[in-house]
Amino acid sequence: MVFMIIVMESRATKVQIEQVSKRLEEKGFQVHLSTGVERTIIGAIGERTQATQDLVETLPGVEKVVPIAQPFKMASRQFKQEPTIIKVGGQSFGGSQLQIIAGPCAVEGRSKYLEAAQAVKEAGATMLRGGAYKPRTSPYSFQGMEREGLEILAEARQITGLPVVTEIMDPRQVDDVASYADILQVGARNMQNFFLLRELGRVKRPILLKRGPSATIEEWIMAAEYIISSGNPEVIMCERGIRSFEHYTRNTLDLSAVPVIKNLTHLPVIVDPSHGTGKWKLVAPMSMAAIGAGADGVMIEVHQNPSEALSDGPQSLTPENFARLVIKINKLYKMLKTDEGQ
Repeated sequence: MVFMIIVMESRATKVQIEQVSKRLEEKGFQVHLSTGVERTIIGAIGERTQATQDLVETLPGVEKVVPIAQPFKMASRQFKQEPTIIKVGGQSFGGSQLQIIAGPCAVEGRSKYLEAAQAVKEAGATMLRGGAYKPRTSPYSFQGMEREGLEILAEARQITGLPVVTEIMDPRQVDDVASYADILQVGARNMQNFFLLRELGRVKRPILLKRGPSATIEEWIMAAEYIISSGNPEVIMCERGIRSFEHYTRNTLDLSAVPVIKNLTHLPVIVDPSHGTGKWKLVAPMSMAAIGAGADGVMIEVHQNPSEALSDGPQSLTPENFARLVIKINKLYKMLKTDEGQ
């Protein structure tokens, strides 16, 4: 199988675009449209021959045909030059807004979570995070409140007005979790759960895709490609640290991944400095560094009493520390945007 993009002329009509798509489908290609500000690009997956390429190039409205050699196709900048902007409620990823996703690692109880949700909203969070299903290294650790946790997340959204992000672990849970959450998160351990990724391709919800602890950038993008090629173009990449020889931090936060992803793909990218470092004192400086690197947002764990948290307490900020960080983040982001406009 190969992938080629058909770049339509800027003045190509809707009828011409439809005719090209139809001819490609007749030749056995899967067709994906990407409509930009200035022109439309048609992505075609199938068995490319020189004869087919020559035929397509002669069709009315076609400017050129370009085979894509990279292993990732639909996520690439070649397929779509403009950044993908993903809208969630009144918020967006990939545009001019900065997203600050915050909340406890896990939903531990109704009153505790609603209290935390209100606290992070008042501090300036734009979205809520919280795990209802928690994959843990030990089978004896807290595994989450499951369906009850989803119900609490939905209630928090209703009270605060903020969209909620929660993790999906099993293809059989997709419809259930999607009925409660605004964004479905694929955790690092499931980045290469290809059955899950394909299932998420049919969901009309944005997918937040965390990088696996030992995944290369190409493998991470290929995981996004599974989702996009299965029908869901709304993928948000999330750098959360990779495994290295260093033991002082929980992971090694690879901030170089932010500009690399933006250069290679059209997808928005955020950073999780909580999992990336594992130490709350490092969360603030790495959040600032992530914004400086060009991230579209950060995901930060916040807990009223980190020492009593059932999951990831050492890397959680208190609401007070989080509030101070939000002020710094917003100041930095505003300054950077002002410089870009000059």
